[in-house]
Amino acid sequence: MRISLYRLPLLAALLTMVFAAAARSEMTRVEVASREDVLSGKPFGTVGPYERIVGKAFFAVDPKNPRNKIVPNIDKAPKNAGGMVEVSADIYILVPKDQTKGNGVAFFEVPNRGRREQMTRFDRVARGAPATPDAEFGDELLMKSGYTLVSVGWQFSLARNGQLIGIDLPGALENSGLVRTALAVNRDAPTLALDADAMRYPPLDLNSPRSSLTVRQNVYDAPRVIPRDTWQFAKVVNGQVIPDGTSVYMKEGFKPGQTYELSYEGKGAVVGGLGYTALRDVASAFKYSKGSLVSAKYAYAIGESQTGRFVREFIYGGYNADEQNRRAFDLLWAHIGGAARGDFVQPFSLPNGLGTFTGSMFPYADVPQRDTTTGKTDGMLMHLSKEAIPKIVYSNGDCEYWGGGRAAALVHTSLDGKKDLRLPDNVRVYMLAGTQHLPAAFPPMKGAGQQKPNPNDYTWALRAILAGVDQWVRQGTLPPPSRYPRLSDGTLVPHEGFQFPAVPAVPSPAIIPGGYRADLGGASSPRIPFLVPKVDADGNDVGGIRLPEIAVPLATYTGWNFRSPETGAPTEIIPLNGAFIPFARTRVEREKLHDPRPSIEERYSSRDAYLAKVREAAERLASERYLLREDVDPVVSHAGAV
Repeated sequence: MRISLYRLPLLAALLTMVFAAAARSEMTRVEVASREDVLSGKPFGTVGPYERIVGKAFFAVDPKNPRNKIVPNIDKAPKNAGGMVEVSADIYILVPKDQTKGNGVAFFEVPNRGRREQMTRFDRVARGAPATPDAEFGDELLMKSGYTLVSVGWQFSLARNGQLIGIDLPGALENSGLVRTALAVNRDAPTLALDADAMRYPPLDLNSPRSSLTVRQNVYDAPRVIPRDTWQFAKVVNGQVIPDGTSVYMKEGFKPGQTYELSYEGKGAVVGGLGYTALRDVASAFKYSKGSLVSAKYAYAIGESQTGRFVREFIYGGYNADEQNRRAFDLLWAHIGGAARGDFVQPFSLPNGLGTFTGSMFPYADVPQRDTTTGKTDGMLMHLSKEAIPKIVYSNGDCEYWGGGRAAALVHTSLDGKKDLRLPDNVRVYMLAGTQHLPAAFPPMKGAGQQKPNPNDYTWALRAILAGVDQWVRQGTLPPPSRYPRLSDGTLVPHEGFQFPAVPAVPSPAIIPGGYRADLGGASSPRIPFLVPKVDADGNDVGGIRLPEIAVPLATYTGWNFRSPETGAPTEIIPLNGAFIPFARTRVEREKLHDPRPSIEERYSSRDAYLAKVREAAERLASERYLLREDVDPVVSHAGAV
């Protein structure tokens, strides 16, 4: 869903309200650009009406404060007359009009590429659905529960068009630096446009001989250098090749299935770590400052995919301690980020970067471990004071164990991949069995993969996990136990020992390569352990939270999907995609196809028998608190629509 940040007319000072923060807070004020009742004052359960507040938060960050020295290059940022670094970020809030009727929680979403997706995760809104009033809030779970919903911009490389939630950051003093960006190709094309990240750093010299372009197909292929005189920074306009710093042109064209890597000298670096302090300081102001725009007793934050890695970096970097060493967030939730982090703070970083394994950096787990390669001992929580350590949730799917460089097993296994770790008491880990990165639409349509994408909708489980961890924070009730595949019970296995059924026309995942450590030199660095969930005779995960699609299956659901020959490189997987491989409907059809998996006819004597098993599986999950009790009937209804 996308709603313009400035959907109401900006009547300058008439509509601008300024809320000052406490004197010691780094958030100095919020300027409100628009404020309106949600759905014309419609009540949301016993919480009552909500209002929508859109504006900008302003910060004055003291580079000398010990809690801010963790921001790389903050000392190089321009400062105002008072020696402070000034920052402003977009802010979007949905808050009960009577805040005393809310649940006291400011629930932050770290915007993934500037988008707001909280309703798709928890309120059953279809991803990408139009933000119409009758569909915007789905079944209204979050608002009926009384959450104040907050989004704060952190990403500096977004197109600032009023649609996305971003941040304005000061530049660092570096005049130039090396920019490296990967360009993936799915079809023949003479020109490739740089993404928004790279466009943030225009080339200093379009014709520099030091710029380079390489190509490879497989992760571990040696990159081939493309001669400099065969490509240029340019685009084609009306058949003419025009020099342009936002695109790369190659006369012979770019080929599908290949990965091109571009490097050049660019300009325009910013102090990216101030995106972390912005998130921190809004939460701190809402919790600790009297008279703030939002008054909250607790603050939670969730990041998904890109921002799941952001949350992991936020934890590891020690950003959850505000400048007075108070805990900013009581709960931090990294969803589908795996064991990866991200390069969001260094000069010339690429927040949107999708290069495989670029986020694979030690440490991976919260438990301190010794890296035998470097001799360093480190853990995700070692840089936070005891007072600032929050409760933490890591949720991942099958996909994050298999592809895209996230190596999720290292969240809960030792660095050598040989034993399970004992998780800290403040950490919960959940694996969503048989899922891809983001659930595909149902029914799934053929995409860039050899198989249809995976539609197993794990958001049912996210709703239950939220209810459990909310009780954990506010009431001290332990949430549902961590549930993930383990080496000790054989539900997690080394990739070389993984066995998958011989399903016709489905390549074996045995050819999928493992990962490397980006912090030790990339593809030439030591390999990381490749541990994946064990599957049953159908090819479905046996560990983790098995929603009814897996417990009572009509298909095989995987976290990997090989590229279609039409898009090139059919022995490579599509990062972050899974596969939906239906069972044959009848025994005759199965035998004709030579499919080893029993047909639907052989599994279920009737539609009613199938739905009875679905209900049984859903009821069991509800009793274990991995599914909300009120979601049992909708889950069964969804199964009946197949």
